[in-house]
Amino acid sequence: MMTPALTIQKKRDGKELTSSEIKDFIQGLSNGNVADYQATAFLMAVYFRGMTLTETVALTEAMLDSGERYDLSSIPGVKVDKHSTGGVGDKVSLILAPLAAACGLKVPSMAGRGLGHSGGTIDKLEAIPGYTAQLPKSRFEAALNEVGCAIISQSDQIAVADKKLYALRDVTATVECIPLIVGSILSKKVAEGTQGLVLDVKVGNGAFMRSREEARRLGKTITQVAKRLGVKCRAILTNMDQPLGYSVGNLSEVLECVEVLKGEKHKHSDLTSVDLKELTIQLCAHMLELGGVAKKLADGRKLAMERLNDGSAWKVFQEMIKFQGGSLDKALSPQKPRRTEIWTAPKRGFITKMDSRQIGRILVELGGGRKKASDRIDPLVGLVFHRKLGAKVQQGDPIAEVTLPEESSSSAVAGLKTTFLESIEISGTRKPVPKLIYEVVN
Repeated sequence: MMTPALTIQKKRDGKELTSSEIKDFIQGLSNGNVADYQATAFLMAVYFRGMTLTETVALTEAMLDSGERYDLSSIPGVKVDKHSTGGVGDKVSLILAPLAAACGLKVPSMAGRGLGHSGGTIDKLEAIPGYTAQLPKSRFEAALNEVGCAIISQSDQIAVADKKLYALRDVTATVECIPLIVGSILSKKVAEGTQGLVLDVKVGNGAFMRSREEARRLGKTITQVAKRLGVKCRAILTNMDQPLGYSVGNLSEVLECVEVLKGEKHKHSDLTSVDLKELTIQLCAHMLELGGVAKKLADGRKLAMERLNDGSAWKVFQEMIKFQGGSLDKALSPQKPRRTEIWTAPKRGFITKMDSRQIGRILVELGGGRKKASDRIDPLVGLVFHRKLGAKVQQGDPIAEVTLPEESSSSAVAGLKTTFLESIEISGTRKPVPKLIYEVVN
C-alpha cells in the first residue's frame, strides 16, 4: 500500500496511478487517514498533470465506493437526470426537474452548491423559506414516487470522498479540471440511482470550460466514463458568454423560474427569459429521448412545450417545494425593502461583450456566493438585467438593477459598480449574439 505522500509525488511527477493507488488514497480521505492538506496537494497535482481515461474511471469508482448507493429499481419509471457544469444565472434545474417529471420521467437530482463564480442549485432552492435539501433515502424515494422529482443535496452517506474534495476544490482554485469534474459529477449521479444523464457543458467566459475544444473533451470523457459505469449519457455544449436569463442572485433566480413556469413576464426588467426557457425545453427533449419517453428530439420538444404551457410543470414544482418543506408563499411575498441601485450604460452603442465570470464574482462580493466553504449566503442580493448582448443602449440607459447587502459601504459598492461597468463592452457596431446550443456529444 502506497503512502499518501508517495501517491501525490507519483502524480506530481506525471506518472500514471494504478486503480489500487487511487482507491487507497480516496479511501484514506474518507476515513480520515489522508489529511486535508494532502488532499489539496493531490488535487493540485491532478490539476496540472491530468489523468488518463483509465485513471478517471478509477477515481470515479473510488469516489462512488466511498459512500452509499441508492437502488431505485422498485420505483416505476425511467430515472433520468441533468447536470450542468456551472454558469452565471444558470437556474435551469429548478424548471427542468419538474418539467421532465410532468412529461413522465422520474428525476432523482442530487445537486450542488456554488463553486467559485458559479451559482449552485441548492443555494437557490434554499432561498425558499423552509426548503430542505437534506432528505433521508426513504423520503427521497417517496418524493420520486409521489411527486416524480426531488432536488436534494449530497448526503453524508453518498460519495463521502467527493463531498470533501468538492469543498476543497472550491477554495483551492482546482475547479477547472476535467478528471475532477467527471469524478465529482458521475460519483453522485450513479450513487443517486439515475439510469441516464444529460450533461449541460457550459462554454464561454462565464464557464469553467473557456473553449469549445475543452468543453468537447469534457463531454467526450464523461460520456466514455459513464458508459463504463452503465449509465446512458449525452453531453450538450451550451453558451455561457452572458448570464442565462435576466437574473443573477439566489432568490431573484427562483422568482424568474416561477415566472417561466407560470408563463408570466418580469415586472421590472425589459428582458424576458427566452434563452432560459429555450435551453430548458431543449435539455428536457434530450432527457425524454434518452429515457425512451420520446422517439425523436422533436417529439420530446413538443411534449415539453405542452407540459410547460398547460401548467403541469408548475404544478409539479409546487408539489416538489411543498414536499421538501418549502413555502412558496413566503418566497413570493414582498421582501423587506433593501437598498438598490441602477447601474447604467456609460455611453451609447451596442452591448457586444459581457464578462460573465466577473459578474459572478460581483455576486460573491455582494454576499450571494462563498469565498470560503463556511461563508453564509445572503439570498436577497443580486442583479436583475435590463439589457444583455446585442442590445442597443443610450448613455444612462439601465443595464442592471442591483440589490445590495443590508450593510454595504458606499466605497465598496462604488468599486463593484466600476468592476461591473468594466465587464460590459459597448461598441459602435452590433455583433451577432452567440448560439445558445453549440453541439451534442454522444
